[in-house]
Amino acid sequence: MAGTKDGGRKAAFTNRNKYGKDFYARIGAMGGKIGRTGGFYANRELARKAGAKGGRISRRGKAKKQ
Repeated sequence: MAGTKDGGRKAAFTNRNKYGKDFYARIGAMGGKIGRTGGFYANRELARKAGAKGGRISRRGKAKKQ
């Protein structure tokens, strides 16, 4: 049943029984505590360029042949 909704529910049930009801809250908190404001936070100019590029791509239509 791997990869199905039913399989996911069964896995969640098993995880909660094995590791406690707060299993998902604890692993989520671990991930949040690891972050050290990297990525675009560290390089504002890169974020600006990436945003401009994405904006142009999403608004442009198909190129017309001449």
